[in-house]
Amino acid sequence: MFGLSASLVALALSASSALAFVPDGSFPSHNHDHSTHTVRSLPNGVTVKAYHPKSTYELFPRGTEHPLSKRGVDAHWKDAGLAYLGERLGNDTVYFKSGFTGKTASHVYAKQQVNGIPVANMVAHTSLNKDGKVIAFSSNFATKSSFASQKVADPNPSVSSDDAATKAIKFLQAHHVGQPPALKYLALENGDLALTHVVRLTLDGNGHLVDAFVNAHTKDVEAINDYTVNLALQVIPLERQDPSQGVETIQDPADTNASPDGWTSRADFGGETHMTYGNNVVTYEEPNYTSGQSGDGEFIFQIDDSQDPTEGSNLDAARANAFYLVNRMHDILYRYGFTEEAFNFQDDNHGHGGADHDLVTVSVHDPAGTNNADFSTPPDGTSGHMRMYIWDITSPRRDGALENDIVVHELTHGLTNRMVGGGTGACLQTTEAGGLGEGWSDAMAEWTEQTSDVHDFTMGMYVVGNGNGIRSHPYSRDQGVNPLTYGDLGGMNEPHAMGEVWANVLHNVLAALVDAHGWADDAKTNPDAEGGNAVYLHLFIDALPLTPCNPTFPDARAAWIQADENRYGGANKCALWKAFASRGLGTNAGNYQNDNSVPDGC
Repeated sequence: MFGLSASLVALALSASSALAFVPDGSFPSHNHDHSTHTVRSLPNGVTVKAYHPKSTYELFPRGTEHPLSKRGVDAHWKDAGLAYLGERLGNDTVYFKSGFTGKTASHVYAKQQVNGIPVANMVAHTSLNKDGKVIAFSSNFATKSSFASQKVADPNPSVSSDDAATKAIKFLQAHHVGQPPALKYLALENGDLALTHVVRLTLDGNGHLVDAFVNAHTKDVEAINDYTVNLALQVIPLERQDPSQGVETIQDPADTNASPDGWTSRADFGGETHMTYGNNVVTYEEPNYTSGQSGDGEFIFQIDDSQDPTEGSNLDAARANAFYLVNRMHDILYRYGFTEEAFNFQDDNHGHGGADHDLVTVSVHDPAGTNNADFSTPPDGTSGHMRMYIWDITSPRRDGALENDIVVHELTHGLTNRMVGGGTGACLQTTEAGGLGEGWSDAMAEWTEQTSDVHDFTMGMYVVGNGNGIRSHPYSRDQGVNPLTYGDLGGMNEPHAMGEVWANVLHNVLAALVDAHGWADDAKTNPDAEGGNAVYLHLFIDALPLTPCNPTFPDARAAWIQADENRYGGANKCALWKAFASRGLGTNAGNYQNDNSVPDGC
């Protein structure tokens, strides 16, 4: 028997944290295009501004033909998708990157290559419905005509990869992770293609996992991709807010459909590990894992938050709680479509597709910081890494790993970074796309705790020790409680602030779907449940692979509408549009200008 003492908790934000928590709701104004740029301020004081070419995004709600179907060929979804992309973009520049097929659609992701070298920040994708018709297309590929008018760097580097790595390590104050640098072109804002050595590093100041793009001719650092996302919100347990609501001993919690070998079994151990170490996740405080107590396979540790997180059995309880939460979310999301072939996190994929050897690693009581948490999402096949810190806002201090919405929020960064862009982990890099990522994470954390009345939701109360939490407003349908709209993005320049807007939009979407379909108590274990909360999570997951690389808010909204068409035949179209429009994301919204209109018939 496997027993686990689990408490679910919430996540909070410190005023000294890198997460721009602004209680009065005032945000600094923006001064650059968040849909195509990101600015990274590094611990050593260096600021790197990166450019991400804007995507064209088209949806075909009822589907359109691809070149092979036009010739009467009954093609495999991968071949059909590549044929369509080749027709739209030029066969000689397109190569297959990744793809998967789900219950409602198949998705093909491609990269552009020039002189036989991939272009790092150019991604194209297409999605096909179950009838084999194209329903979505996005691309930020450069055209052949632009190559003729702009400079394409010589494909033969004049700077060695070792010299590039040395430059990046010194410039960024980082250390190399051991992965050989890759040679890639990088599209610059002026349209030129720079040849770069891509060096994967860990920053010394904050431990972030990054790719540094070092010009292979000039040795300049042209850009970085940051795979680590910091916490901006504190969440809650799956069913409870924080330890004050009590803990439970949960017997045999693994979903055998999602985790067929259970949570603590590994082939390299010959079976049970009797530790917080399994196929989906390992939780630890270096260098220890938590081994069973009170008998084999039992993890029963008392939480005493009248003591410091390092005292008594609190550390063991934190490791066990994080282990429970990540596994539980793995199993829920698996049921709804975040499977092996959709680039999830597992050490052994059991032959179901995707890349093996990428379970989630969770460091609790991580010494790298306080009052925060973060998650690094490398491409499929490399482990996601979560760091949970101790919070010192209260006395005694509190443990972020005992605030369940922290853990759920962070894990959701892994979900969205993997499913948007085909497992690359690199398609939520612009400021606006990062805001969507923060909003999705808040919204998922809220979903785990909501009840049938879809009440107002406040993030991060436990670790900060007060009822205001870490966001500027509770998430609410009431504009008197939360006034944020799409138009407010024009006065923001930070992803966590932008994320509050998207999370509140999705709060309104959840409420609208529950109004329409009622509530399903079993939605966490039964994806066939008919309640609005189950419909919501299906659309949440289905929309991610439909979403283009580095999306805007209107792009993300459009993906939800298309996801509903794919799964439910558009049955929720009007409910969705009304919810989006209520916060300024109506049919004509764009450029951070609100629009409250909905389609005819709604």
